[in-house]
Amino acid sequence: PKPLQKIINDPKKREKLVLYINPPYAEIAGKKTGVNLNKIHDKYANQLKVANRELYAQFLIRIYYEISNCIIGEFSTLKALSGSNFKKFREFFLAELVKCFVVPANTFDNVKGLFPIGFKIWKTYKKIKFKKIQAKVFDNKGEYIGKHTFNSYANSKYFSKWVKSFKEKSDFNIAWMEGVTRNDFQSQNGIIILNVKEQIVVPRGIYITKSNLIKSSICFAVRKSIKATWLNDRDQFIHPNDSWKKDKKFQNDCLTFTLFNNNIQTKFGTNHWIPFTENEVNSREKFESNFMVKFIQGKLKANENGDLLGKKILRRESLEFSSASKEVFNAGRELWIYYHTKPNCNVNASLYDIRSYFQGRSPKGRMNNKSNDKKYMNLITNLRGKLKILAKKIEPKIYEYGFLKK
Repeated sequence: PKPLQKIINDPKKREKLVLYINPPYAEIAGKKTGVNLNKIHDKYANQLKVANRELYAQFLIRIYYEISNCIIGEFSTLKALSGSNFKKFREFFLAELVKCFVVPANTFDNVKGLFPIGFKIWKTYKKIKFKKIQAKVFDNKGEYIGKHTFNSYANSKYFSKWVKSFKEKSDFNIAWMEGVTRNDFQSQNGIIILNVKEQIVVPRGIYITKSNLIKSSICFAVRKSIKATWLNDRDQFIHPNDSWKKDKKFQNDCLTFTLFNNNIQTKFGTNHWIPFTENEVNSREKFESNFMVKFIQGKLKANENGDLLGKKILRRESLEFSSASKEVFNAGRELWIYYHTKPNCNVNASLYDIRSYFQGRSPKGRMNNKSNDKKYMNLITNLRGKLKILAKKIEPKIYEYGFLKK
């Protein structure tokens, strides 16, 4: 518009120009290919790099360079602040983030996702590299509910790099951990422990072995102990400091959490995740694998693959568990004992198998949320309650050891 051109071309008027923008949110995803291809894509390719996939990133960088020293007020996701794909963008988009508030995305028309959308005010005439901001938070009713810090993670290594440090090949894998190479909370639902990677169409994870079991359990518990919400959806998990290495109780709490939260199923292979002996649960037959009990007791043999092969005993102390972990084991044991009273039980059943047995499945094959068996419901509810207590115990350590920033 001509009136806008007059302001843009007048240095004095331009000093007072404020742009309120609701940029386009189209990005390359799935079948959406080519939506980002235009002159701006080519012109600012070096400044955007991976962020060039998104139109709103192009929108911001163009304003930054072509309407210099202006103030920008814009609604958008928090990717520009915290997203790993926007790392290069943040090196070039040097502006002071003066204010920011966030609301749930689904407060906007035609948006269903559960993630934060922020209104941000940038002073582009102040060349400051964004590091972090404490934003005001409002719920879907417009009520103020507190503050949340958003970080750029400029000097941080991401969680995926730590995961890769204990990724290994082995002739004996006890499980496949899927989804842990992604760094943010929005990936939480995709983090699961399965028997083999072939259960996933496009696997992105690591094998769990006898030598990386503790680290894998820490990895899993750290990612799953804190519930993913719309507010922390863009928060990034990062490479921890080394303090966790001396905290054996923390390590064993994480192992306990993982033992009772996996999706191991006997139909996909041997269940190496039974944390009890046959006598403890009154099993009528010997388990196919006693790997986990021997690991916990420090009695795993050097070349043992869950069976009785091998003669040399690995010299390692038995694991000591916190009272919170012991409560989880006790609750789990009661559930296993009850399951083994059933005449048609699967002796080698995993927790997932036990849940499926009692809860059944819908016509579409999904596990039902509840069971008609009242005793089972009491037992599984008790176990879940103990796991929540354990998760709360693990949570402060996640921040203390640097897996997340406050």
